[in-house]
Amino acid sequence: MKFSSLKGYAFLYLVFLYAPIVLLPVFAFNSGTIIAFPLKGFTLDWFRDLFANQTLGLALKNSLIIAVSTSILSTTLGVFAARASTRFKFPGKTGVMGLIMLPLVLPEIIIASSLLVVLLAVGMPLSLFTVILGHTLMATPYAIAVLNAAFSSLDRSLEEAAYDLGETKWSTFRLIILPLVTPGIISSALMSFTISLDEFIVAFSLAGKETTLPIYIFSQLRFPKQIPMIMALGTCLVVASIVLLATAEYFRRRGLAKTGAKDTGGFL
Repeated sequence: MKFSSLKGYAFLYLVFLYAPIVLLPVFAFNSGTIIAFPLKGFTLDWFRDLFANQTLGLALKNSLIIAVSTSILSTTLGVFAARASTRFKFPGKTGVMGLIMLPLVLPEIIIASSLLVVLLAVGMPLSLFTVILGHTLMATPYAIAVLNAAFSSLDRSLEEAAYDLGETKWSTFRLIILPLVTPGIISSALMSFTISLDEFIVAFSLAGKETTLPIYIFSQLRFPKQIPMIMALGTCLVVASIVLLATAEYFRRRGLAKTGAKDTGGFL
């Protein structure tokens, strides 16, 4: 009886969580301009309007620039931090790693407000670059979480064997360690890319006059006639996010299989 109740609760929770996402494509292909049942008919007009919108194209371009830059920076920093935390011991290690992972538990509005105050205080103009800095700060802890699992599962005897055979620390890292953690690096980059592409609060606070995709979506919600096109855009973003996360999970599991580590749960 207890197990059946738990299954029922889990089912209702999943319905509540994913029902709005399921409704996105339903109304994206609906010919009516009012988001309500009954549906009027099938149409692809909203997707045609979507791909013909130049302002949306610029916002998407800005978001892709930010997301790619964020994924590269956060993954690079994540490699350094994960390598240091799993391989070396140094004073204050727990405190330092705790500070790095702090954005995971801080509200985004606090992070955005703090960054805005600091950037204005040092006289840095708000632009795509400041958004990249903010997104890197937020995405790096996620990258470290993924890469920690990849680095901690490595067999240290492989590294020691490479030293015995005459390899330097750099050549051992480049030829032995890096290929083994490559699936984790790819998974981390895809995860960071997805986080940056979908993020709104930091981008809204730090973008200045620039427009990113989430900011554009938020600005269009005031116009009822634009809602169907936003539904079509949301459908495309959901599909893209699922593909990216599924790809990240694939590379995460591939990395675990490559190193022989135990799977303790992933993104999906």
